[in-house]
Amino acid sequence: MAKILIVDDEQAIREALVQVFEYEGHEVREATDGPEALDAVEQERPDVTFLDVKMHGMDGLETLERIREADPTGVVVMISGHGTIDTAVEATRKGAYDFLEKPLDTDRLLVTLRNALDVRGLSDSVQLLRDQVESRYEIVGASSQIRSVLERIERVAVTDARVLITGENGTGKELVARAIHRLSTRPSEKFVEVNCAAIPSELIESELFGHMKGSFTGAVADRAGKFEQADGGTLFLDEIGDMSLAAQAKVLRALEEGVVTRVGGSKVIEVDVRVIAATNKELAVEIAQGNFREDLFYRLNVVPIHVPSLRERREDIPMLVGHFMEGLTRSDRMPVKVIEDSAIERLSALDWPGNVRELRNTVERLSILAPGERIQAADVERLVVGRPTVEGSSSGTLFEAETFSEFKEKAEEAFILNRLRESDWNVSETARKIDMPRSNLYKKIERYGLTRED
Repeated sequence: MAKILIVDDEQAIREALVQVFEYEGHEVREATDGPEALDAVEQERPDVTFLDVKMHGMDGLETLERIREADPTGVVVMISGHGTIDTAVEATRKGAYDFLEKPLDTDRLLVTLRNALDVRGLSDSVQLLRDQVESRYEIVGASSQIRSVLERIERVAVTDARVLITGENGTGKELVARAIHRLSTRPSEKFVEVNCAAIPSELIESELFGHMKGSFTGAVADRAGKFEQADGGTLFLDEIGDMSLAAQAKVLRALEEGVVTRVGGSKVIEVDVRVIAATNKELAVEIAQGNFREDLFYRLNVVPIHVPSLRERREDIPMLVGHFMEGLTRSDRMPVKVIEDSAIERLSALDWPGNVRELRNTVERLSILAPGERIQAADVERLVVGRPTVEGSSSGTLFEAETFSEFKEKAEEAFILNRLRESDWNVSETARKIDMPRSNLYKKIERYGLTRED
C-alpha cells in the first residue's frame, strides 16, 4: 500500500482519483491548493503526489518546486486540462516525474502510478530488491535513463534470458546484475561473480570450469569452477571483453550445451546457470579486431542493457549524494555532517569519469576532510575541484615539490592513485591500462603507501 496525495481545486477530480486509488488499496489524502499540499507533504511524506497545474493562488509549478525542496525524493505527477508542450517541459525541468492531460484515462493513470512507485522504490519487486540486499547494492536515481534501466530489469529478470550489460567503469553494472538475480525466479540460489579482467589468462579456464588434481602445477586437489558453483543460480561474467579466445570457446560450449568439463578431466558435468555478462568495451570493435568471438556475442547479447554514465543523468546526482550521506551517517566511525545545496549544485556540475563509484568516494572524502559540521561549496572547490592537488595523497600538492625529481614522484603517485580509483582498485586491470607489469605496480603502491579509501 502506498501513500498518495491528490492536489486539485476541483472537487470532482479529487473524488474521482480517490475512488480509483482507494479501490487499488492505497492510502489517499486530498489537498485543495498549494499551501495545503505542502502541509500534507511535510506531515505525511506521500510516495506519489498527483498535482494540478492550474490552481488559485500558488499554481502547480510553484507548488512542485516547493514540494521538491521539502522532499527531494518525492515523486510528483503533474495533471492539467490545458496542457502545452512548454508547460510539460517546464514541469519536467522542475523535477516532475510525468505529465498527464485531462480527462484522465484510468488505465494510463494506474500504469503511471505503478511506474512512479518503481522509481520511489515501493513496488513489490523493487521493494524485494531493496529488502534483500545491502544499501550498497541499491540502484539510486529517478532520471528517465535510470527508469528505463529499471523497467528493462523488471521485464527480463523473471525470464532465464541471458543479459549483456554495457557501460563505463563505475556506472553500476554489477548492481544491475544483482538486481536481475534478486528479482529472478532463483533469488535464493547463489550469485557467483567472476572478474575476467582480474584473472590471468592462463588461469581463467580453471577459474570458470574447475580443474582436476595434478592437471597443472599448483593443482593440489580437485576444484569446482564458477559454473559448477553457480549451478541453479546466476553467474555474472564481469568484463567479459577481457576473456581469452580459448576461454571464450569453452564458455560458448557451456552456453550451447549446458555442460562443462574441468581442466585435466574428461567427465562432462551438466550445469543449470543463468549467465549475465558485462563489459566496458565496444564488443563490435573487439570482434572486428579478432579479440572476441562473434558467435559468443550473439549468445550473450539476448537482452542488452546499457547503464548510462553519470554525465548522462546529472539530475540523479543530488539523490545519489543524499543516499551516500545517509549511508555514511549510519556508520559510527564517520562524523555526522550536512551537505549544503550549494555544494550539491557544484558536485552536479562536475564531470565524473569514474561515474557513481567516483562520486561515492568523493562524498566520503568530503565527509572526512571538510571542517565543521556542514559541507559547503568551498569544500568542494578545495577538496575535489582544486588542482594541482594530489587528492587523497599524503604528498600534498605537486607544486610543493622542491626538486624536479620530487615533482616527478608526486606526479607518478597522483597518476597511479587516480587510475586505481577508476578501476575500483583492480590492480590487474590498472596495470593493463597503464601498460605496467603488475609486479611493478604492486611495488609502486607499497612505495607510496597507497590504500583504498573505502
